[in-house]
Amino acid sequence: MAKLFSTINIKDLKLKNRIVMAPMCMVTSDDKGYVKDWHVIHYGSRAIGGTGLIILEATAVESRGRIKNGDLGIWDDSHVDGLAKIVETSKSLGAKVGIQLAHAGRKCEVKSESIISPSSIAFDSSYPAPLEMTKDDIKVVIDAFKEGARRANEAGFDVIEIHGAHGYLINQFLSPLTNKRKDEYGGNLENRTRFLKEIIRNIKTVWPENKPIILRVSAEEYVEEGNHPEDLVDIINLVKGEGIDIINISSGGVVPANIDVYPGYQIPFAEVIKDGTSLPVIAGGLITEPDMAEEILKNNRADFIYLGRELLRNPYWPLEAANKLNEDIDWPYPYRRAKI
Repeated sequence: MAKLFSTINIKDLKLKNRIVMAPMCMVTSDDKGYVKDWHVIHYGSRAIGGTGLIILEATAVESRGRIKNGDLGIWDDSHVDGLAKIVETSKSLGAKVGIQLAHAGRKCEVKSESIISPSSIAFDSSYPAPLEMTKDDIKVVIDAFKEGARRANEAGFDVIEIHGAHGYLINQFLSPLTNKRKDEYGGNLENRTRFLKEIIRNIKTVWPENKPIILRVSAEEYVEEGNHPEDLVDIINLVKGEGIDIINISSGGVVPANIDVYPGYQIPFAEVIKDGTSLPVIAGGLITEPDMAEEILKNNRADFIYLGRELLRNPYWPLEAANKLNEDIDWPYPYRRAKI
């Protein structure tokens, strides 16, 4: 049997295969962060196509936490109904559904917002310098993540992903490149991890124990003075006991950097983190071929494979991948006449 199409259980989450849709910003909401018909159709079509776990795009826990105007929001109770519609539709079509709880920090591009970060350092010359967060700001954002998790549970999501990657706010605290604080939230690795640890602890007060939590990380920052996979192993080991069940491996985005991208370029990072933390990992990065995904899984280099742009190009990639791997899976009943 193809491992790509084997089932897996993490707590009460049972997935029919190891294919994960990575969070990708659609920027099709409005200036209030509400779900549109686009989102329901977009995610539902990937469920029809056979994706095992769909993780919604970065969804802002604060209005000032959006990356761009048009991002989804989860900072208000009025967001729940729209998000629940996505969940209900996609789950009825055979997928499990997660949501990425996010805060852009200094990488917020919404002109009307006052941006914040652990230190007052701009991402580059095209961004304004953020306000350095006070202790009160830190408490407010931690509570926003908790409330976002509460709303995600009310909307019916099977899993949440905490966005600690790509140079957004949590990553800004974790990285020595962006965190120059002199208090207990800056300095050594343990202090830089404190913000994330407190977010997880607060989320756990409202998120059910039987539902998993994913942490997405940038395993490599591509600058010598930045974090590298071994540093992320140490960070994850500091927080995994707080309630992290799965690690989603990405890289980059903390500071401008030249990155040599090629199919599978992030898989070695996933191997280091899987071995160093003993947690299941989701890995990807320009993975487009089923044989490559199968090799990664069968050699225990990762436990799940995420697809991004390939699922934008082809919502039915899982159905086609099964045929290429000689795996006989059920197709949606209305499509049965087209089965390969």
